Amino acid sequence: MPKKEEQPASQLTRAFVPYKESKDEEYMGEKMRAHFVEILNNWKQELREEVDRTVNYMKDEAANFPDPADRASQEEEFSLELRTRDRERKLIKKIDETLQLIEDEDYGWCEACGVEIGLRRLEARPTATLCIDCKTLAEIKEKQMGS
Repeated sequence: MPKKEEQPASQLTRAFVPYKESKDEEYMGEKMRAHFVEILNNWKQELREEVDRTVNYMKDEAANFPDPADRASQEEEFSLELRTRDRERKLIKKIDETLQLIEDEDYGWCEACGVEIGLRRLEARPTATLCIDCKTLAEIKEKQMGS
C-alpha cells in the first residue's frame, strides 16, 4: 500500500465543520439533515476512493515471486487489504441505510427508546442508531453474555 504520508487525511477530520444550531432550531430540521447528508456522502466517497486505490495497488504490485516467503508475505498483505475493504463495503451499506433514514426523516432518534441521539454523538458516529445510554446498556449486556 502507499505509505501513510501519501494517503490523504480522512474527510471527516480534514473537512468536517461542527454544526452550529440556531437558537430555536428544530432538532433534525432541513439544515441539520443536510449537514449529515454532506458528512455521510463525503465519508462514502472517501471509502470508494480507498477501494479504487487498493485495486490499483494490487494490480500494480501483483508479482509472482519465486521465493515462497516473498509470495506468502504478499498474499498476507493482500489478504489484510481485502478484509479491510470488506469491512468498508459493509460500512458503505450502513451509510446508504443511514442516508435513507435521513430521506425518510427518521434519522437522529434512538431506535430503542426514541429520544434524540444528539448532534455531537451523530457527528462523532454518523451511523449511530442508539443514544449513548442505550448503547452503553447494549455494551454492558454484550459483555455479560460474552463472559
